[in-house]
Amino acid sequence: MPGRSDALAERFELDRPRLRAVAYRILGSLGEADDALQDAWLRADRADTSGVENPSGWLTTVVARVCLNMLRARDTRREESLDDGTDRGPAAVAPVSGGPAADPAEEALLADEVGVALLIVLDTLGPAERLAFVLHDMFDVPFDDIAAMLDKTSAATRQLASRARRRVRGVPAPDADLPRRRRAVDAYLAATRGGDFDALVSLLHPDVVLRADAAVVPTPEPIAVAGVEQVARGAMASMGRARSAGVVLVDGRVGMAMAEHGRLRVVLRFAFADDGLITGIDVIAEPNQLNNLVISGIS
Repeated sequence: MPGRSDALAERFELDRPRLRAVAYRILGSLGEADDALQDAWLRADRADTSGVENPSGWLTTVVARVCLNMLRARDTRREESLDDGTDRGPAAVAPVSGGPAADPAEEALLADEVGVALLIVLDTLGPAERLAFVLHDMFDVPFDDIAAMLDKTSAATRQLASRARRRVRGVPAPDADLPRRRRAVDAYLAATRGGDFDALVSLLHPDVVLRADAAVVPTPEPIAVAGVEQVARGAMASMGRARSAGVVLVDGRVGMAMAEHGRLRVVLRFAFADDGLITGIDVIAEPNQLNNLVISGIS
């Protein structure tokens, strides 16, 4: 901080990597995480810290409160975008930060480090659940401290973290074919990311059909594509999106979700033949449909 030499400024700079990691995991966007740190410093710089005994813990609290406000504002914008009846496509799910754009390479590296699938599942949680899970399970913040941020009891905060944990880790599905289907979707994602057309074709049933809603492209109407080569070409066209995709459970079945800056944008649901080949792919990007899906991790 230029012009600052006091202990709090020095502590903030020493803690910046950890504070940035906290903000990124809560918000899922590197640009918004940097915005949150800037706002948190402005708040900290104006605050009376004479009674602060643990500056690092206090700064974590300040950053977390700023992030919580940003999450709540994001949810409000999301609800308003759905309530006004305007079809804005998948970008309407949550506007990105208006601040300076983060380095895409750095953001991709961070997403891989944290786990794209984890960021996708976190984006489906409510603000309080997300804060409780990230602070406690990832950064060992005591529940009592988190409860104070959320204005809840410690017991209620534990329940929030527990619910989030179940979503993140996923519930083992009774489907005996789950491991095989996960391998197929993992292979689909790897082939799409790597641009391996032949590998992708090998995963598809001859009668495969891909259906995409109007918000995916976008197009005036939903589209349907049939046949191995046509579906594979369509998948190759989504290589850029595939780099921000992860394998998750969609309504209890193995699927794939794509995120942008940590925000859920597109979900793929798969249907399989008895031999494990993919017979159908539903591509969903309409915000109201995305909000009705249950996305969770795979344990």
